[in-house]
Amino acid sequence: MTDEYSEIREQVQKLCAQYPGEYWRKLDVERAYPTEFVQALTEAGYLSVLIPEEWGGSGLGITAASVIMEEIQKSGCNGGACHAQMYTMGTVLRHGSHEQKQKYLPGIAAGELRMQAFGVTEPTSGTDTLSLRTTATKNAQGDYVINGQKIWTSRVEHSDLMLLLARTQSKEEVEKRTDGLSVFIVDMREALGNGLEIKPIRTMINHATTEVFFDELVIPAESLVGEEGKGFRYILDGMNAERILIAAECIGDARWFIKKATDYANDRYVFGREIGKNQGIQFPIAEAHMQTEAANLMVEHAARVFENGGRAGAEANMAKYLASEASWKAADMCMQTHGGFAFAEEYDVERKFRETRLYRIAPISNNLVLSFVAEHVLGLPKSY
Repeated sequence: MTDEYSEIREQVQKLCAQYPGEYWRKLDVERAYPTEFVQALTEAGYLSVLIPEEWGGSGLGITAASVIMEEIQKSGCNGGACHAQMYTMGTVLRHGSHEQKQKYLPGIAAGELRMQAFGVTEPTSGTDTLSLRTTATKNAQGDYVINGQKIWTSRVEHSDLMLLLARTQSKEEVEKRTDGLSVFIVDMREALGNGLEIKPIRTMINHATTEVFFDELVIPAESLVGEEGKGFRYILDGMNAERILIAAECIGDARWFIKKATDYANDRYVFGREIGKNQGIQFPIAEAHMQTEAANLMVEHAARVFENGGRAGAEANMAKYLASEASWKAADMCMQTHGGFAFAEEYDVERKFRETRLYRIAPISNNLVLSFVAEHVLGLPKSY
């Protein structure tokens, strides 16, 4: 990213320095949420950079947000605990009513409200979003009644509000496959225990992810964002922002791995010399560096397209693919450079190794990105 954001980089680095590896290792063992870290980011205003100044935010663009997420990961921390706070509110900002913006955005910007849960994926449909089954039907009073199930809904236990995608019209009734889905703001402080149930899922990384069950949950009509049935197109921009921010996180991860490996290769002596003198060590580090810098150019480009109001779907997906592949390559290289020491928790390599592996799968599988580019960018036949 450009030097325009050097001050932001420096300040994020200083904040992250207060949360070293020991902090994250302890959380990892306890499967705990980094409450203090998220609170520090919130108080510093980093999680509200995309909210306009009129609603209490900084009014900066996705490039600044990407810089923040990159530096968090590059510092050895984990932005996955709170990155949704940045992109989830974008749907409300772009498509919500004035009343909804006034009700929620100032509180989110001030840290009084957390909106970092995104209820989209379901057990039966996965990334086939148009086949989701969670329903929202109107009752006699004009309110919506929600029934269904979501999975991989991360941070829901640490969020006040959830952005929910549900079906308001059956697939058989719509003219276009993308119609019939609607977006809602669910206040979980009121919903929990009144039709909303949360079940944590233990995973190989400490990602605070859950299953969410809806059983006759009643939410007011004003919870609807925008027009009924138009929700799928509303969340697309949010998904593009998500991909760009996660791509930036992957760049940060890759740079952490590269520096970690470089420092170790310079300091580790075997057979009377630094292991970094061996081309078998040098070349993989150099290759990881080049792949990371190339991927970063795509991330920067995607951020610019998004900021300028362009259709950023292709760029966002390609950025996410290239950055996640680069970070995984760097992670594997770092493990190999450290040898057996990479498996020791005190080096933090194994933790970061597990964390960065996620992004070849989430928020969308890299195989699906390849299918998207083949079909929608190159014009190849739809694959099956």
